[in-house]
Amino acid sequence: MDVVGLGALNFDVLYIVERIAGGGEEVGVIDVKSAAGGSAANTIVGLARLGLSVGFIGVVGNDSEGKFILEEFRRENVDISHIKITEGHTGRAMSFVDASGERALYILPGVNDDLHLEDIDLEYVNGAKILHTSSFVSREQLEMQKALVRRLKARLSFSPGMLCFKFGLDNILELVERSDFLFLSFEELEALVKGRLRTENETKEGLAEKGAAFLVDLGANVVSVTLGKLGCYVTDGEKQHLVKAYPVDRVVDTTGAGDAFVAGFLYGVLSGRHLEDCGKLGNIAAAFCIREYGCRMGLPSREQLEDAFLKFRAAE
Repeated sequence: MDVVGLGALNFDVLYIVERIAGGGEEVGVIDVKSAAGGSAANTIVGLARLGLSVGFIGVVGNDSEGKFILEEFRRENVDISHIKITEGHTGRAMSFVDASGERALYILPGVNDDLHLEDIDLEYVNGAKILHTSSFVSREQLEMQKALVRRLKARLSFSPGMLCFKFGLDNILELVERSDFLFLSFEELEALVKGRLRTENETKEGLAEKGAAFLVDLGANVVSVTLGKLGCYVTDGEKQHLVKAYPVDRVVDTTGAGDAFVAGFLYGVLSGRHLEDCGKLGNIAAAFCIREYGCRMGLPSREQLEDAFLKFRAAE
């Protein structure tokens, strides 16, 4: 395998709304869509679309939603031989997206909490070039990830996501220190470094640079921070790049943009690209993703990504 993913597997229900409601408000729903989801799973599907050999480790319930998720993986050529099927309800994610593409997300973990270290085939994981993992909901799953990383021989790609807000840096430090590739949004970076760095009057780019350097000093080999319309900031401690965003003609739904970015970035890594070009490939994959509703509909093929990359470079 090029990349094996590990993380929550969710059945996503996407509500397209007039606007995100505040407390006590009643807001109309324009449309409802459903799809397979989960942060690491979205990245793995993105990598499969780019022609890489990928598999996944996770848990689904023995319900219709679990069957749907497995069938989606099969269609995308993702190896599902190490996905556990158990009694219970598959995880769910309910997402509300407004006309500007902004979202609110609610998670019901379901059987995702039933993945244990003894369920994981270490030979399968360590046979991959990269293990990509993302956040679960519970502390028990976080401890499982830490235990796995202590036995890991493959390179580690880590997208902590909601862990940055729920547990904080001290709790995920072991994973950060071991990360060959650490992926954060600007908001996640802020949550991690808050109170640890002097950030008063810092620009977004300045905080990304300072925060990423701090995490590299902790042990992460490469840190990437997505900055929305500003693109991304990437560093390996020696080289630093502020990579501008790929132009987008329309933004429909920002859900899954970070997962798509990781897919483009890791594709760049595995195809031998320089750090800056990996950031460009990540930005392009994210730009494709946000043109469509949901986390996977807009994910590019290898041909689409490489064509956009060449045009992006030619326009610089």
